[in-house]
Amino acid sequence: MSYPPPLYDGASGEVSARVHVAPGEADLVYPNGNRVTYLASGASTGGLFGLYRWDFAGPRSGPGAHFHRTMAESFYVLEGEVSILDGHRWVTCRAGDFAHVPPGGIHGFSNESGPASMLLHFAPGAPREAYFEGLARHASGERMTAAEYDEFMREHDNHWVTG
Repeated sequence: MSYPPPLYDGASGEVSARVHVAPGEADLVYPNGNRVTYLASGASTGGLFGLYRWDFAGPRSGPGAHFHRTMAESFYVLEGEVSILDGHRWVTCRAGDFAHVPPGGIHGFSNESGPASMLLHFAPGAPREAYFEGLARHASGERMTAAEYDEFMREHDNHWVTG
């Protein structure tokens, strides 16, 4: 395996690093108390990746079986327990556990036993902020019709698996 083609052609490097200092508040709080912190959006990384901290408040929540056509998704559990569907079975993951799902890989996740925290990584960096925010509006009472919900999911590359 070799390195990918260069993304930078300059001769001496440039001052362009970005440090994200932990904010006091999450970027988004759901009605059930779940919190999302935008550590690195796809826009801020030039589309290379997106990185988010997801804090489950305690009540069981999370998406069922689905897949993405345009991006890979990875999970790194920071605290608590998160069940992650690997396409075959739900695996209980704890702090330090990691899961990677390539494009097309069936997966899901949920907290089963109370509060938990994890990092979500998407590559390339799709605009997941709009997805998270749309779900929060929906959960807050701005309900979508079934057709609107299906279109929202398609627009954000979420394809549900049934059966």
